Amino acid sequence: MAKALTAKAIENMKAGSSRKEIPDGGMPGLYLIVQPKRERDGKELPVALSWAIRYRFDGRPRKFTIGSYPKYGLAEAREAASASLRSVTEGRNPIEEKAAREAERTDERNLVPNVLDDFIKKHVDKENRESTAKNTKAFINNEIRPQWKARSIQSIKKRDVIELLEAIGERGAPESAARVRAILSKFFNWCVDRDIINASPLPKDGIAKQGKSRERVLSDDELRWLWAACKRIGHPFGPMVQLLIVTVQRRNEVSGACRSELDLGGNHQLWTIPPARTKNGKEHLIPLSGKAIEIIKSLPKIGDLLFTTTGETAVSGFSRAKESIDKAMLNIAREEAVARGDDNAEQISLERWTLHDLRRTAATGMAKRGLPIHVVEAVLNHQSGTLKGVAKIYNRYSYLDEKREALSAWERYVIELVDRPAV
Repeated sequence: MAKALTAKAIENMKAGSSRKEIPDGGMPGLYLIVQPKRERDGKELPVALSWAIRYRFDGRPRKFTIGSYPKYGLAEAREAASASLRSVTEGRNPIEEKAAREAERTDERNLVPNVLDDFIKKHVDKENRESTAKNTKAFINNEIRPQWKARSIQSIKKRDVIELLEAIGERGAPESAARVRAILSKFFNWCVDRDIINASPLPKDGIAKQGKSRERVLSDDELRWLWAACKRIGHPFGPMVQLLIVTVQRRNEVSGACRSELDLGGNHQLWTIPPARTKNGKEHLIPLSGKAIEIIKSLPKIGDLLFTTTGETAVSGFSRAKESIDKAMLNIAREEAVARGDDNAEQISLERWTLHDLRRTAATGMAKRGLPIHVVEAVLNHQSGTLKGVAKIYNRYSYLDEKREALSAWERYVIELVDRPAV
């Protein structure tokens, strides 16, 4: 096992006849690069040292140079390595992020917000009716600009577009996802025509094309595989998805949850999502069940956010995390099949699903257990279609006790399901 580097050892480092990479046991993945001896006018030059990290991305080994020593001392190199490796776990490539930052520094015209401004001025406002232009600009400003506000247009890849469209779809807004896809198609083609980018990163498959409501509900086996898969992939996305399952809230509401929103004292633990973080702009109260509290208490405390690796921003990279979960689910399903003696285990496949389907799965499960539809809608924070006219306008009852009963019933079913032996 590699030993942890020390500042003194680095200061006394000597160059050899060949280049060396010395691993730092204090930060796995970090290496001190020692260049071979160099001479000038018969005199040996000081040893040249630099820092790099090695990691895997998209199944391939990668190397990223952090910088030279002593510009980066041991502590600074470890901090930079930690930040870069966090990016990898969240599905971002440090090499691509560095290239994007450099592109932004060299030409601010390439920043996505600036290119969007140009697109609006020279295409949207000129080529559309006023109402269409207004609608298009609303989608650009609400859905596209906030996600890529610090990025260069050249740094936007197919994965970034897929994550953006899937995030909109997983909020239960397939029509909005389809509209954003259409806008992005025109935007990227406009960029290609003006030689801003070489090719459009818009995926050619069916992502966000249809704009129709999904009806996907996970089966009991799929839900059981998912829970086990969450345990396998671990923090932060494993417990985050488990909390999605038992609280039945939206992905962005759970991933952005803060400890300051939680009341874990007494016998009526509660999670209060403020209006600024809910889809309908209204405060939402979620009674916390035993399993939800257990998950929350198991999380490492890194600032106020529940799911964070930096302490400053909530986790991201959901597309890559979802791929890891799907892979783990499929492995678990095939392992169970092998254990049953199924000769066709390798033929097992997993039907596509989204994180938003978990809300539909829970709502269906609660309805099957006889829970009233208006209570299920209250759990989901939907505007209830069962209340009409003045009753709907003036109803202020939060159904807190009913929601607690519904979530407890759903949790009991989930626990019974995941604890059930595979057959």
